[in-house]
Amino acid sequence: MSQEIEPKIVGIVPAAGASKRMGRPKALLELRGATFARRVVRALAGGGCAVVYFVTAEHDEDTSRIARDAGAVVLTNPDPGEGPITSLRLALQHLDSSVEAAVYLPLDYALIEAEHVALLLAVAAREHADLALPMVGGKRGHPAYFGRALFRELADPELAGGARSVVHRHLGRACLVQSEDPAFVTDIDTPAAYEEAVRLDAGSRGARLGTAHE
Repeated sequence: MSQEIEPKIVGIVPAAGASKRMGRPKALLELRGATFARRVVRALAGGGCAVVYFVTAEHDEDTSRIARDAGAVVLTNPDPGEGPITSLRLALQHLDSSVEAAVYLPLDYALIEAEHVALLLAVAAREHADLALPMVGGKRGHPAYFGRALFRELADPELAGGARSVVHRHLGRACLVQSEDPAFVTDIDTPAAYEEAVRLDAGSRGARLGTAHE
């Protein structure tokens, strides 16, 4: 009897932005004693991603070192001006035909843990989804699961609106992973949001992920 082969899934972290709204490098901020960079890499790897591609700006040696130490493959984005989609495209260029899906996790969602990623992957696999997104109280969050069928659209240099455009285009048949855990929708992109995330994290470490369904 042949053994079933697990699909190869990779993680992608876009981290080449200037963190203008935060006012300091988000990758170096800390929660629970670990930097955002280390946390998102560990969440993706621990949640089931075979490889994590971490995309940084040129000359960002501190972030690159942390990501490598956490086990990520670091890629350098020479021109991140268009936004995170440029980092996603760069990572997609490095994927071979064995990769069945990518889990996209911005640094802003540093409350995400391995169990959140594992939940997303489990539901996506069960539903044979090309697109899977977490939902909390009617709000979509991260990480986002993109199957190979969507790679060509995401890599299109003419794509307007970034990955959000692809999400909206396919939202009608997306697998929506329902949860009560606020980590999925906690976007930490300003100093106030960071302070709130620290408070939220301290008060909700025992939060249940909830029951997932489409």
